[in-house]
Amino acid sequence: MIAAVVLVVASCSSEVRRTPGRVYMPDMAYSRAYETYSVTEEQKEELEKRGIHFSNIPVAGTIKRGELFPFLLTKDPAGDSTNYVASKQVKSPLTSMDTVEAERLYLVNCGICHGPKLDGNGPLWKGGDGPFSAKPAQLVGGAQYEAMPEGQMFYSVTYGKNKMGSYASQLSTKQRWMVIAYIKSKQAAGKSSSAAGADSTVKK
Repeated sequence: MIAAVVLVVASCSSEVRRTPGRVYMPDMAYSRAYETYSVTEEQKEELEKRGIHFSNIPVAGTIKRGELFPFLLTKDPAGDSTNYVASKQVKSPLTSMDTVEAERLYLVNCGICHGPKLDGNGPLWKGGDGPFSAKPAQLVGGAQYEAMPEGQMFYSVTYGKNKMGSYASQLSTKQRWMVIAYIKSKQAAGKSSSAAGADSTVKK
């Protein structure tokens, strides 16, 4: 009886417990988060130093549950560009698009670097006054990017290219295609306005 009373009093203590006590099989209770493409190479190296061999790349040949537009080309190994070149042949699977949503996705994810006008003058460049030391890609008005096929753009957004990292963990496959469709529509509009301006100049 005395032991039971002591146990009840101890369990009702107002002291806040800072530790959960012993956990049986903690790896099963607290699993490591798995978010594809979310860990950088530097973070992987740090994890490996701690004995954690963690890969955030999807298993080869697998497709995410509910995926509508699988992209079958994998990321090229360092020093290789076979799939990057092959991606030029990939066409967008979108047959229609919500332009307002595509613009929102672009502004949220891409505008900070490439600028709301797609001219490479986002807040991180800011006309040379921002924290970036080099101007990001000029998507409208830049000949290299206006000539880049949509499939190659998708490869770059999915796996990252040069200084730009992967956006596969932030945007679904469909959302990435929507952003690229938005960029291509702006490029086409820019060419049309330039042609119209040149035509009016000739007529004068």
